[in-house]
Amino acid sequence: LSICSRTVEPLEYYRRFLKENCRPDGRELGEFRTTTVNIGKCLCSITTADGSALVKLGNTTVICGVKAELAAPAVDSANKGYIVPNVELPSLCAERFRSGPPGEEAQAASQFIADVIENSQMIVKEDLCIANGKLAWVLYCDIICLDYDGNLLDASVFALLAALKNVHLPLVTINEETGLSEVNLKQKNPLIIRKHPVATSFAIFDDTLLIVDPTAEEEDLATGTVTIVTDEEGRLCSVHKPGGSPLTGAKLQDCITRAITRHKEVKKLIDKVIKSITPK
Repeated sequence: LSICSRTVEPLEYYRRFLKENCRPDGRELGEFRTTTVNIGKCLCSITTADGSALVKLGNTTVICGVKAELAAPAVDSANKGYIVPNVELPSLCAERFRSGPPGEEAQAASQFIADVIENSQMIVKEDLCIANGKLAWVLYCDIICLDYDGNLLDASVFALLAALKNVHLPLVTINEETGLSEVNLKQKNPLIIRKHPVATSFAIFDDTLLIVDPTAEEEDLATGTVTIVTDEEGRLCSVHKPGGSPLTGAKLQDCITRAITRHKEVKKLIDKVIKSITPK
């Protein structure tokens, strides 16, 4: 298979591999790229964050920093805090992205992350309330892609979960005499994470063939993509399918089954890394 055919007829080039149930990078159709995660202060670039993580999925590299601030709750949600996710795709991560306001892809990814947080109930907003109607935590979750090679959503959800697992919030009380908040930095508690959502993405080739963890090239050649989000109980939190080829019920069920298996792998990886950085 010549490099020329990959450049001139990339889809035909891919089809030759897919017929043999493999891909140009040597992976099987259901095989993920090497996945690594670093959590916490080892990330010198964002030491100001209250929690941070860096995830690599093959060449796709995503960093997440969580910053916690205090604010008054909204009038109609007096007992709730806020979670504000934001995904950035800077021009340095791939040629396809431009400097300036967030593009369509970044906005769609930010909305996807917001939906995952809401649907999975990974963090219950009531847990972020300090004093009803007076004070609550705001979690600003900034997810920045450093290197884009496909499957942004899986890497982003993974980085978000790992960063949130790293957050410890100081004890905050309100002085009844002055009405002012008092922060005790010496007494910190881990953020309460109720669920652990994990995303698993697939590219659909020629309307029928499913491949997992697509690269940027595979996404461009695919006739559609689908992302399945599950939690540790195997519960379906989200199905994200932005147009493209329709999926039969059987194919969708196949994706969900694979996503549940992937969840176990990712959770095991996070637990292992957290255990290695937890003081004995």
